[in-house]
Amino acid sequence: MEDCIFCKIVKEEIPCHKVYEDDDVLAFLDISPVNPGHTLVIPKRHYVDLLELPETEAQTLIARIKKIAPAVISGVEAKAFNLNLNNGKIAGQEVGHFHWHIVPRFESDGRELWRGQPYGEGEAEAILEKIKNLIK
Repeated sequence: MEDCIFCKIVKEEIPCHKVYEDDDVLAFLDISPVNPGHTLVIPKRHYVDLLELPETEAQTLIARIKKIAPAVISGVEAKAFNLNLNNGKIAGQEVGHFHWHIVPRFESDGRELWRGQPYGEGEAEAILEKIKNLIK
């Protein structure tokens, strides 16, 4: 895609701090990291989001993440990591090219995940039925 910043990075039209690269996948440091070592993992082919991503590409990306994440974590001496996927603009996806975030986590780094709320009476069952009936 012509205007995609990640496609431009893949074509080396825009520089990046490359962590890993092979024929299918590119991983590079996020330019605005949540924590040091925050790495983006992208397919080299352009897909807008997870729903557009072919299953074989998804499998390839997960296999590479399993290879890259331990190096990221060890490299910054983190204790753990979040693997984040923001799918769609409303969910926080800022670049319309599918990507995963490997975000190293440290004790007392001040980062929190969202806080959930329990379902109301009968709400979980109603939602469950709607979802189950739509899975093909």
